[in-house]
Amino acid sequence: MAAKRVNPIDINKDEFRDIGHRLIDDIADFLDTIDKRPVTAGQSPSKLQSILGSGNLPEKGSPAGELLARATDLLLNNSLFNGHPKFMGYITASAAPIGALADLLAATVNPNVGAHILSPMATEIEKQTISWLAEFIGVSPNYGGILVSGGNMANFTAFLAARTAMAPKNVKEDGLSAASKPLRVYCSKTTHTWIDKAAILFGLGTNAVRWIKTDSLNRMDNTALEQAIEEDLDNGCQPIMVIGTAGDVSTGVVDDLQGISVLCKRYQLWFHIDGAYGVPAAVIPTYKSLFTGLDEADSIALDPHKWLYSPLEAGCTLVKDPQHLLDTYSSHPEYYNFTTTEEEIAQNYYEYGLQNSRGFRALKIWLSLQHIGRAGYEKLIGEDIDLAKRLFELADDHPELEAVSNNLSITTLRYVPSDKKTDLTYLNSLNQQLLNTLQTGGEAFLSNAIVREMYCLRACIVNFRTSESDIREIIDIIVRVGRETNITLRNENKN
Repeated sequence: MAAKRVNPIDINKDEFRDIGHRLIDDIADFLDTIDKRPVTAGQSPSKLQSILGSGNLPEKGSPAGELLARATDLLLNNSLFNGHPKFMGYITASAAPIGALADLLAATVNPNVGAHILSPMATEIEKQTISWLAEFIGVSPNYGGILVSGGNMANFTAFLAARTAMAPKNVKEDGLSAASKPLRVYCSKTTHTWIDKAAILFGLGTNAVRWIKTDSLNRMDNTALEQAIEEDLDNGCQPIMVIGTAGDVSTGVVDDLQGISVLCKRYQLWFHIDGAYGVPAAVIPTYKSLFTGLDEADSIALDPHKWLYSPLEAGCTLVKDPQHLLDTYSSHPEYYNFTTTEEEIAQNYYEYGLQNSRGFRALKIWLSLQHIGRAGYEKLIGEDIDLAKRLFELADDHPELEAVSNNLSITTLRYVPSDKKTDLTYLNSLNQQLLNTLQTGGEAFLSNAIVREMYCLRACIVNFRTSESDIREIIDIIVRVGRETNITLRNENKN
């Protein structure tokens, strides 16, 4: 029997089990007490650097148990906890515990989910996960797709597929110079900034983006959309794509997707839906009508690490005709030997997106979908929506708060002192300083939104740990910190 290679990287079975048990115990205790901890310790970068230390790269290694114990202490005592029940900032969900265990298992097997031969079971699990996600949101499970890192990449992946499908056929060989007419894409003025990045990175330029005004409900104005398309056609441009939003990041509004789909058919345009945040709410029967037209989309972006409670990173691109992904991304260099298996055509995910080497993102989503089930998700997502409504109601009832908007699980509000109700400049400054204090104070964490020129506090609830008592406490925290901030700002203005 050949002797094993002696190396500094391996950990023997008994030591691995001991270290792993201690780590799992620490994580279990952390999860059990997360609500008793501050949302964030709020240390400055220099303070964190001093805690971490500034030593040089070690010349020699250290025991794995000591290193993991220190890493556990650093992270559990110096992080922002988006799993905390009073975390409502941005759109990062509290992560399902089964997802953490899934990532451990995925990292242990460490498949490269770029080619089937490199990841046989992982590839099949990702295929099933993609089909389940399509079924979850109410479109055909025949949609193809790929898992990516998050919303930007999910939208980028679809954007490039749309560009390849709608631009001149020789664009892959000759680039965008092959287009005899300037290409144009259309989106609401509330669309996430990914569209700017896509236009810049993929050769269209920001002038190719037509930002369409919103209607009284903050949805894309479809009348203005059609006018912009007609204007561009009259001016010798080539419209190629319309982007609808299913839950905009600031206020949670869902565009009139059915109306957009009608226009896309009329003008033969690619219809993409950015549903990174909001589209999982389509699973709830009472909200299904809000997403009418979803199944008409040529492509959809969604993020399981937002409202499906997956750990980061987990985004997804769904495409009605997956051949468009192959047309865009597939290549067959001579050094790839990823061929058929037993007369069957294997699915190789490197042909579906930008990455060749890919981690096993699907496992945590696949396990969560089975652990929670459709009924469980309906309950959790519905409760998040109800809690956001409750926050809006409590703010609306409070004499020092102004409830501004509520859509899906996002509520925006402002702190408004009684004698400053009409001073927009002062109120914007006050609420910005209030938010800064909240974000570093550790009691609650919200983000911001600009709604009708008002600087608002924004609470997005995608958190299965949040309860109504947390909502009531957050109202009290906002009012108390708002009063303190108001006094400070008044004193500063006097000086």
